[in-house]
Amino acid sequence: MISTFNLNNTKLVVEEIPFVRSAGIGVYIKVGSRHEKQNISGVSHFIEHMLFKGTEKRTAREIAESFEGMGGQLNAFTSKEYTCLYSRTLDENVDSAIEIMFDMLFSSKFAPKDFTTEKGVVIEEINMYEDTPDDLIHDLFSQKFWEGHSMGLPILGTEDSIINMDRDLVYEYYKKYYVPANMVIAVAGNVNSNKVRDKIQNLLEKQPKNNITINQTIPEENNSFISLMNKETEQVQLCLGVPSISYHNDNRYVQNVMNNILGGGLGSRLFQSIREELGLAYSVYSYPSTYSDTGAFSIYVGTSPSKVAQFFEALIELLDNFTNEGVSEEEVTRTQQLIKSSILLGLESVMNRMTRLARSIMIYDEIVSPEKIIDRIYAIDSEQVNQFAQNLFKKELFSLAAIGDKEILPNVEKQYKQLWRL
Repeated sequence: MISTFNLNNTKLVVEEIPFVRSAGIGVYIKVGSRHEKQNISGVSHFIEHMLFKGTEKRTAREIAESFEGMGGQLNAFTSKEYTCLYSRTLDENVDSAIEIMFDMLFSSKFAPKDFTTEKGVVIEEINMYEDTPDDLIHDLFSQKFWEGHSMGLPILGTEDSIINMDRDLVYEYYKKYYVPANMVIAVAGNVNSNKVRDKIQNLLEKQPKNNITINQTIPEENNSFISLMNKETEQVQLCLGVPSISYHNDNRYVQNVMNNILGGGLGSRLFQSIREELGLAYSVYSYPSTYSDTGAFSIYVGTSPSKVAQFFEALIELLDNFTNEGVSEEEVTRTQQLIKSSILLGLESVMNRMTRLARSIMIYDEIVSPEKIIDRIYAIDSEQVNQFAQNLFKKELFSLAAIGDKEILPNVEKQYKQLWRL
């Protein structure tokens, strides 16, 4: 049973799952890196870190030991459009977990000593990320893809923005945006909806009841680009992409089916062609990036410098075939079954259920049932997929980001331009 409540301008959704012994709890704050200005790039992610550094009631150690003492898990993450604090615990410890999480969310101290220490931690996280080129390549692409807009800012911030971050400014940002009216709370597991509601309502009564407005500008579509980053690596990391749709566009279901056929799994055309048949890469895949008002569709590969030209040739041939010959009904049917299985198997996890509920409320302001999603997926045919692919994969719309050795990159650019006939 799923119940929704409006508490102190906060949306709460609870799913009772009586046949499990655990519960997933998530608080989604509707602020992320796209809402930041250049001078405070990374502030949302930095606040995420500071939530774990202690409150008026609990030290950082006490927060960690409280969850370990319950055998629970506590974590958080930041994205471009929201931040999330979440936990998983036994059903008998739900009240305690909620109380600790809300203490962290509303009463974190941001002590100056902890603030300074955490700057070093975040900078090391940035350094670690930059030492992982197969992750960094996606950031390089998005920064250029949305250049000139906050969508292009790195979620972690930059070393300069973290070093120059002012404690009072960050605390003011925290107090402004981490308020009930800017949150969606989801709980899924062996819980009683009314008891969860009463517990959370009691905790929220002490918090400000004001509404909040976040100004969000729609990014303009940039011209195609080639973005190169010099880094000593054995492989060349490549990310090619085109503008695509937001998650409010009904074609998102078509895009998901298309993505699975093109590069979403072991049976996809990209994996079978680039890896299994040609042996050009260990890792190759495609993925959509969908947001509230924009989107991109990307293809990634990590390959040896000597194989870059062969990869470009193979990819062009594959995409030409994909758009000219189209996909078969058999491929669509197989993908529909794959997506259906993924959705239904995901329901066996309380964390997946919690996440699905929260995102559904946050994005669509309603519960979009698994059955409805599956029905939409099964309503798609090969003609819809083919039409979507033809509109998406136009050579003049493609952009390229590449990371590799400085001696290799000029040749990568040259081969790309020649083979793409730019």
